[in-house]
Amino acid sequence: MFDHISLRVKDLHRSRAFFDRALAPLEVKVIVDMPVSAKNPVPVLAYGEGLRAYFWLAQADPVSGPLHISFAAETRAQVDAFYEAAIAAGGKDNGRPGVRPHYGPTYYGAFVIDPDGHNIEAVCRRAEN
Repeated sequence: MFDHISLRVKDLHRSRAFFDRALAPLEVKVIVDMPVSAKNPVPVLAYGEGLRAYFWLAQADPVSGPLHISFAAETRAQVDAFYEAAIAAGGKDNGRPGVRPHYGPTYYGAFVIDPDGHNIEAVCRRAEN
C-alpha cells in the first residue's frame, strides 16, 4: 500500500484529460488543482477520494523510464470500466482485463500505457461474484 505517489508529466492538461476519464470508474477524481504561484513553481494536480489525495501529477520533465502504478478496484466490473475508459482517453493497451493467476488466484487486472509511457493498472483481488 502507498500513501501517495507523484508523477512528473510533460503536459499536465493532456495527462489530466487521460486520468480524469481513466480513473472515473474507480471513483477517483481531482481534489487538488494548484496553478503556478510564488509557492508552487509548476502546476500540480492531485487525485484522490474525499479529502484524501494520493496520486499527484506535476508538470515537469518526466523521470527517465516508465513507472508502474496500480489502482485498487472494488469489483471486476470497475477494472473493465477503467480499461475501456483509459483506452477511450487515448491510452494504449498493455493487457486487457483478465485473471492473472501468476499474481494470485483471484487477481483480476488490466493494464494501459498513459500519455507519458507509464504502465497504469487497475486490479481487483476479490473472487468473481
